[in-house]
Amino acid sequence: MRKRAGPRRPTQVEIAQRAGVSQATVSLVLNERPGVPVAEETRRRVQQAIEDLGYAVNPAARALRGMTVKTIGLYTFESVFPVDQRDFYHPFLVGVEEEAARLGYDLLLFTSANTAQGGVYARGRNALLKADGCVLLGRHISRDDLANLVKEGFPFVFIGRRDIEGTELSYVAPDYVAPTAALVEELVALGHQRILLLRQTEGAEPGEDRELGLRQGALAAGLRPDDLVVEFSSGAEDIGADRVTGWVRAGITAILVEPSEDNATGLALAEVAEAAGLRIPDDLSVAFLGSAPAPTATRIWTSFEIPRVEMGRAAVQLLVNLLEGADQPPLQLVVPCTDVRGNSISRLVRR
Repeated sequence: MRKRAGPRRPTQVEIAQRAGVSQATVSLVLNERPGVPVAEETRRRVQQAIEDLGYAVNPAARALRGMTVKTIGLYTFESVFPVDQRDFYHPFLVGVEEEAARLGYDLLLFTSANTAQGGVYARGRNALLKADGCVLLGRHISRDDLANLVKEGFPFVFIGRRDIEGTELSYVAPDYVAPTAALVEELVALGHQRILLLRQTEGAEPGEDRELGLRQGALAAGLRPDDLVVEFSSGAEDIGADRVTGWVRAGITAILVEPSEDNATGLALAEVAEAAGLRIPDDLSVAFLGSAPAPTATRIWTSFEIPRVEMGRAAVQLLVNLLEGADQPPLQLVVPCTDVRGNSISRLVRR
């Protein structure tokens, strides 16, 4: 079956027909050629036709004519743009903004929050064409959007590892495998023999990397595959007392939590465990495979920190390399994470 082509961009001929002018006039308005005046009423009609038809100038084509706009975009698939400093995605924005300024590029922020369907093609066209290229991020992605961007040849770099069947994407991703494996080996050295990985139901690639780290660490520490348990959680609402106590009755003494943006699952796990009389870490060791909840007066969660600002900077560097022809896609960079030594895991005491 023939695959459906991506959304077609309107042509300058169609704009000219709608505005009732010549194609040459449309070209004059689009390219803003100095010394060639266009009547204000004519310019207004052309600009209205451009808006009505959803035409966006292709920055790559402008660059070929020596008219590079030196603008990169930042697009998030989340419904709320990361402008709050407490937001998980905010440090990525900081890194992107700082590096774009350092390299002399303007930054254009995109959001799909005000469209019914959301996504890059929510209005039937590639909304990112206003920029030379774009940095993308978000957990709730549209893989169809990513595939269409690749098909169009639009330059972009994703923050986080993302895989699309039949093609390779450019991305900057944290190394979840190595620190997860190291945590497993540490837990085994502390006497833990039954370890649970609690994965999020969304965000497949990060979870796959963490599960790979779990199995690599277990193999290195001499655990059997049967000593590992992997379960999924869709949020705090499915972490109940029966589930947590059932894990303990099954011999599980350590839980590795895949974090979410708000870490609601991990916080619910801690509350439910302690309400059931299970002390962390004396009865149950808990660690976060990424950014953990904020420390309290009595607890610092064992975890590892994702270098989000640095990843934002690196994504811009890769994107600019693509735009300026220094490299060819795909460009893929994996960056190490930083260990956070907390007090939520301990040596297992046999009772």
